[in-house]
Amino acid sequence: MSAAFALMHPAASRRQSRREKFAPYTLWAIQGLLAALFVFAGAMKFVISPEDMTKDIDWPISFLYFIGVAEVLGGFGLILPGITRIQRRLTPIAAAGLAIIMFGAVISTAAAMGIVPALYPLVVGLLLVAVIKGRWSWLKG
Repeated sequence: MSAAFALMHPAASRRQSRREKFAPYTLWAIQGLLAALFVFAGAMKFVISPEDMTKDIDWPISFLYFIGVAEVLGGFGLILPGITRIQRRLTPIAAAGLAIIMFGAVISTAAAMGIVPALYPLVVGLLLVAVIKGRWSWLKG
């Protein structure tokens, strides 16, 4: 928004500043919910029996364990670097890795169960893209 526009339209300037004021809180809330989701989903891959995990999709159990480890590490990567302020650039990288997993989940879910169940990983993937976009500046710093 240009300075001239802000002077002519002060209400637009206030709206913009309110949006910018609450954006970090919204982003942290999204990151927290996604982190909880992925840590839980990844941990469940080690709790559920292999037969139950492979009843809908016939994938090797070792691949599902690999996905479980990636989900747990990615979930922690969404939160811990920002909280500790150590290696914050890992947050958008973790979100990108999880987005790739969700892209595969959309395709495999659509193929195995249909389009409607595939909407859930699609929404999660879009939220991860929002985290990538919102934390992109952390890659440089």
